Amino acid sequence: MTHPYQDSPARSFWRSGVVEADRCNWPEIYRPKVRITRDTSVATAGSCFAKHIGRSLRLAGGNVLDAEPKPEGMSTALARRFGYGVYSARYGDILTARQLRELLEDAQSLHVDERLFRCLGGKWFDALRPDVEPEGCATLQEAVELRREHLVQVAALAQVADVFVFTLGASEGWMDRESGRTLVLGPDVIAGSYDPTRTVFHNFTYDEIHADLLQILRLLRGMNKDARLLLTVSPVPLGATASGQHVLAANSHSKALLRAAAGAMADKYKAVDYFPAFEIVTTWASIEAAYAPDLRSVRPEMVETVMRVFLTAQGLASVAGPVGESEGAKR
Repeated sequence: MTHPYQDSPARSFWRSGVVEADRCNWPEIYRPKVRITRDTSVATAGSCFAKHIGRSLRLAGGNVLDAEPKPEGMSTALARRFGYGVYSARYGDILTARQLRELLEDAQSLHVDERLFRCLGGKWFDALRPDVEPEGCATLQEAVELRREHLVQVAALAQVADVFVFTLGASEGWMDRESGRTLVLGPDVIAGSYDPTRTVFHNFTYDEIHADLLQILRLLRGMNKDARLLLTVSPVPLGATASGQHVLAANSHSKALLRAAAGAMADKYKAVDYFPAFEIVTTWASIEAAYAPDLRSVRPEMVETVMRVFLTAQGLASVAGPVGESEGAKR
């Protein structure tokens, strides 16, 4: 008697694919559709695991792009404080798909909206990346010019990146009512103060996230016809929610939306791939603890496991060293 699973591989069954599997290396959990070699030009953006993929690829001899390198002589610690070397450009954390979509649209047009700058204590801050210039700028014009220069570099990055790695962090965000733009952080986190008539909470729906990812792909391929998109979902839980739900339920809701939208994109488009970092970290089947005692920070050992799975699948694991840094401060 036949059945629809009789010719399925071992990875298709819970017993052989999980219970009896090598859960330190998770063979066949990731079979890359988007291939990365040491010659592939890779750009990174998003949150936590985009940083880890970039760092791991560098250790493995990969070609990770840096469109805005730190000034000569600047210390590593100071460079990180000002957003250098964290991602492939100084955009800071990009937690929602809408933020990346809007950034690429701005880079394509070199549009800078002066309404998106805040003055606090006589200093001007870019509300779209307030933690990249943590001390602010002396004048609005200086802040505007820094953003315009940034957009030029983002456009140049998109034009040469073979693979754009984007980690989705959250479905929740804050929007500026006046401009309609999405902000990276909630009000009054770094610069400015909370004005409910100016800033509004928004929890993006599946349809909105999917539409934003589709537009991101179109924008990237409009600037580079051969560009490919590699998506991941951050396993770092929400630090807080403004949805009114319990944060545990809100986190599950948010991550489910991101995972579903990313999976739908990877299923439909040849130029889009999905790497299951989220699943490897969050599964209850893991043989090692995934999180530090705060239950948000992913332990370095788990990060190393995830990156080993990724590099092995890409054929780049032979020279990669330890990842090192834990991630939990960001979503």
